[in-house]
Amino acid sequence: MTDPCSGAPDDPDTAAVCLDVGSSWTKAVLVHPDGTPAGFAEHPTTADVIEGVDAAVAAAAVAAAAASIGRRTGGPALEVLACSSAGGPLRLAVVGADRLAATEAAHRACRSAGARVVGVHTGPLESDAVRELTDQRPGAVLLLGGAEGEEPGVVLHNAGRLARTRGGWSVLLAVADAARDEALDLLRAGGRDVTSYPNATPRPGEIVTGPVRDAVAELYAGQALGVRSGPGGFGDLAPVRTPVAVAAGAGVLARLTGTGVLVVDVGSATTGVHLGTPGPGSGVMTVEGDLGVRDGAGGVLVEAQTEGLVDPVEADLLAPAVAALEASGPAVPADRGAAAEDRRLAAIAAVVALRRHLRHTGLLPVDVPGAAPDRIVPVPAEPAAGPAGDIGLVVLTGGVFRQRDPAALAAVAETVRRDPVLPAMLAQVEVRVDTESVLAPAGLLAAHGREDAARALLVERLGG
Repeated sequence: MTDPCSGAPDDPDTAAVCLDVGSSWTKAVLVHPDGTPAGFAEHPTTADVIEGVDAAVAAAAVAAAAASIGRRTGGPALEVLACSSAGGPLRLAVVGADRLAATEAAHRACRSAGARVVGVHTGPLESDAVRELTDQRPGAVLLLGGAEGEEPGVVLHNAGRLARTRGGWSVLLAVADAARDEALDLLRAGGRDVTSYPNATPRPGEIVTGPVRDAVAELYAGQALGVRSGPGGFGDLAPVRTPVAVAAGAGVLARLTGTGVLVVDVGSATTGVHLGTPGPGSGVMTVEGDLGVRDGAGGVLVEAQTEGLVDPVEADLLAPAVAALEASGPAVPADRGAAAEDRRLAAIAAVVALRRHLRHTGLLPVDVPGAAPDRIVPVPAEPAAGPAGDIGLVVLTGGVFRQRDPAALAAVAETVRRDPVLPAMLAQVEVRVDTESVLAPAGLLAAHGREDAARALLVERLGG
């Protein structure tokens, strides 16, 4: 690996390359010490990550050569500030007794927690089911039992099977009291990392996933950075998760505008929503692991139909494009039609993610038409922000919005602003598009003591 960090760390007089390493693309913005952007570049995220990082840094320096910044022109060395979401969503498999309850619990546990359901297995696990679960490559397995008072035979059988199955995943155990201790013993005897939580299905028709969801969010936070290596490697280069950097950028923009700012970051695999507030303290962040415009495209189409955003005719029309996008990797649209499909999926992902975020924070009632209240993460006792009037700006960011088609991107913004489920909240709120992906770089600059540079970058490229 080359040494892009040769500049003095956190030196406000050093030009910085701000890197956002995603699961598909690595984006780079080279920024002058005063916050003026000097070069933009992107490169597919490579298997070992560092190759793509080096390529993006070099490309940004080349783009800035005319400004006499960077080692290619003999100027000062570059400091690299990096964030990463290269790990993608947490992959969660669920093992339970009843399919309907297990499926519902799985979706609630993943909702707004950065996870994606990769498999639901019910009944006693046999060899075929164990092989299928292993092939799904979960990052964690949620083991459910039945209602309190039911016989623990199935859950104990499944705990024993999971204990004997190879794989580095941890187990989240949320079963009835009568089965908990013995299931824990079985799993730990097999060397499995396991944590116990209250029964997620305590009574027929009742699903309680709050504690499990918190655990899923914590697991996502631990693996979202992606590849790690030894001292001086990627783990040191990018210690910050991209959602945290974007949230910091939302906070800088909120302080600039003096109002609450909702940022929707649509990525290839996940979509995050960040509420920045102008006052002290941090805002609220949620990450949807099933929404994206590449390998998360299937989830976008499913949730678009669940939320009533797409009718069956449009769903059929979009299905071939979605299948192609899921298999495409870091590809750019080949023509205007493909670009339009990208924008449509991004608009849908943004709307679904916004609805979920606002329900989760208590800013959107759960009984409005289309709200699907039976699949909503419970609202916290204390809303995360004040009334809807505190939100004065919505910003759409992510690689798909780097398209150079202002009229088409304006149409995407209108789709979000005029969403019928959120009329009171967004009808009068401005929606801006971050066409050069500067929110994450601004957050990185602010996190490294360069608040003035972060503000200048946002004012120039996004408006103050």
